[in-house]
Amino acid sequence: MNQEKKQNKESLNAPKGMRDIVDNEYYQYQGFFEKAQEIAIYYGFKPIETPILEKEEVFTSGIGEGTDIIDKEMYTLKTKGGDHLAMRPEGTAGIMRAYIENGMQALPQPVMLYSYGPYFRHDNPQKGRLRELRQFSLEILGTQKSIADAIVIKTLSTILSEAGIEKISLDINSIGDKDCRPAYVRELTNYYKKHLDNICGNCRDRLKTNPLRLLDCKNEKCAVVKESAPNSMSFLCSSCKSHFKEVLEYLEEMGIPYRINHNLVRGLSYYTKTVFEFLEIPEEEVPIVGENGEIVTEEKTENIERQPLSLAGGGRYDYLGKLLGSKKDVPSIGGSIGVDRIIMSKHHKPLSPRIIKKPKVCFIQLGFEAKLKSLAIVEILRKARIPMAQTLAKDNLSAQLATAERLEVPYTVIFGQKEALEGTVIVRDMATRSQDTVKIDELADYIKKIKDR
Repeated sequence: MNQEKKQNKESLNAPKGMRDIVDNEYYQYQGFFEKAQEIAIYYGFKPIETPILEKEEVFTSGIGEGTDIIDKEMYTLKTKGGDHLAMRPEGTAGIMRAYIENGMQALPQPVMLYSYGPYFRHDNPQKGRLRELRQFSLEILGTQKSIADAIVIKTLSTILSEAGIEKISLDINSIGDKDCRPAYVRELTNYYKKHLDNICGNCRDRLKTNPLRLLDCKNEKCAVVKESAPNSMSFLCSSCKSHFKEVLEYLEEMGIPYRINHNLVRGLSYYTKTVFEFLEIPEEEVPIVGENGEIVTEEKTENIERQPLSLAGGGRYDYLGKLLGSKKDVPSIGGSIGVDRIIMSKHHKPLSPRIIKKPKVCFIQLGFEAKLKSLAIVEILRKARIPMAQTLAKDNLSAQLATAERLEVPYTVIFGQKEALEGTVIVRDMATRSQDTVKIDELADYIKKIKDR
């Protein structure tokens, strides 16, 4: 019977890969968002929030088949009205849909947007990877200029640095455009067809549906084949070469070290030209900036398996607009930060949200008459913007004073039966133990004066 009750209780727990965020951890998320938002606004981005539910076609049309998100990870549902909806697995497709639907093409271009919120993927939960994940994203829509790529990368880099994540490397690549990429995809496909016996089952499927994803495989069986695969840089047209060269020049000018990773393609079909990823450097590795700003890694310990954790990434998506109904292409670039991974990182520097202020006073009350009138005094302090703590759920004076001592507040406001009748309070200096009797309507001014002493 007890086992049955236990099982029933566990069945009501949060779904696998989803969790509650409470108290200090909640404030860490809020503090990170406020800092990221502040930096994004400084660089010229404006806010947007899209629905958590989108029509399924927004993602199937934009992201494409042969991606894990579409094939395995989307949460989908059918409404009573027969609509097929999906809980957003990523943000870019929804933002492009909003750009088109809200007529943002008519605005001065480019349109620079930032967003923050939860996304949902039916992925296998593991370190830093949840089924309900939070991302902070940047998008620049309506320009093919290489400086837009640099702005997104620089802004993301600054946000990571402000959050205390200093040991990161930037992997970057160019996968070409509609003119030069088909030749590369053919070469890649022909190469892998010669090695069918040496690749995993997933890669054999990707060979038919999305050949670029072959380079995204993490299976050790495919490592040797992938290492010798043709790289996209050799197939770039002059326009793509020039664009990528300019992006790298911006990075070097800004002092952002990078590593050209020929196997980096990102997991979504809509990417073109620039793709990039910020990785947390394992502690056993020391980054050294080599020629052309590339990171060279010196290993301190041999034969230790390391899996650098991806913290942020993105790329250019110049053709997504047409896939979602735009009459013409909307050249764009975007990137996002996996906020959960930042908060979970041991290098994360918690950022206190602006709403949290160290209390200057602790409000203590004694007796029912005082408790009845306590909320009115709390409201006086709130309107005066005096940060405070309160012990309204406690009755014992010593317990309330102990709370004030633990909070290390400089002053306590004590409100008892006598004070309730006289319309006064006692303000006690916790350092000197001296105290004054103050009229309630003079309390805010009194505390402001002693705070400024």
